[in-house]
Amino acid sequence: MSRRIEQMRQCLAALHPSSMEIVDESHKHAGHAGARAGGGHYLLQITSPEFSGKNKMARHRMIYSALAEMMKRDIHALTIDAKTPGEIE
Repeated sequence: MSRRIEQMRQCLAALHPSSMEIVDESHKHAGHAGARAGGGHYLLQITSPEFSGKNKMARHRMIYSALAEMMKRDIHALTIDAKTPGEIE
């Protein structure tokens, strides 16, 4: 597991996830401006009871807040799928 993914996991632990998968998709964006600057592209699938009663926008804000420092230089793009434990695909 990459250092960045491990760091993302540590930051997102504050949301008490019951499941979390982070996929580095940076290779799909080679040559992209953000990739040239060193920021990675990631797919995040996260399930957390903390999202209960929150709409999609609020869930994304919670995630961006947890990853705030990393968003400045380590993460260029983040695709998010955020659910509560009771939600179905």
